[in-house]
Amino acid sequence: MLIREATAEDWSAIWPFFHKIVAAGETFTYPLDLDEEAARDWWLLPAPNRTVVAVDDDGTVLGTAKMNTNHMGNGSHIAGASYMVDPRHSGRGVGRALCAYSVEWARAAGFRAMQFNAVVETNTNAVRLYRSLGFDILGTLPEGFNHPTKGYVGLHIMYRPL
Repeated sequence: MLIREATAEDWSAIWPFFHKIVAAGETFTYPLDLDEEAARDWWLLPAPNRTVVAVDDDGTVLGTAKMNTNHMGNGSHIAGASYMVDPRHSGRGVGRALCAYSVEWARAAGFRAMQFNAVVETNTNAVRLYRSLGFDILGTLPEGFNHPTKGYVGLHIMYRPL
């Protein structure tokens, strides 16, 4: 697996699984009816932020990550990131590779820490992955997320120093 900078040409491979994941409403706080143009603008970030794709040997996009400054001004020393793995390629270590990559990117870019603002507590695979990579749950916003089948569940704020 290779992780490389995402290009505008990658969007046609990202959009189908991005749309499916967002429309399912189980893991992201994005609007369920997010249209393609807005989604592309939210995901394909300009420098100094970064969007990457994980691809296999054939160039198939397996997943993607966006990495960015979490806050502005005097909070701009904290990085944030979001990840999406094409469900057809889950369980192959794509999410782990993208998360590890983003931690190294943030460290190399001079950030002091990473913070995830809204990790849905029922997304147990993501929570387990982030914890295994050194993130701690700082707190949970009770009923901060309206899950389509589980109702109101918590949103974790997760953090790790770099």
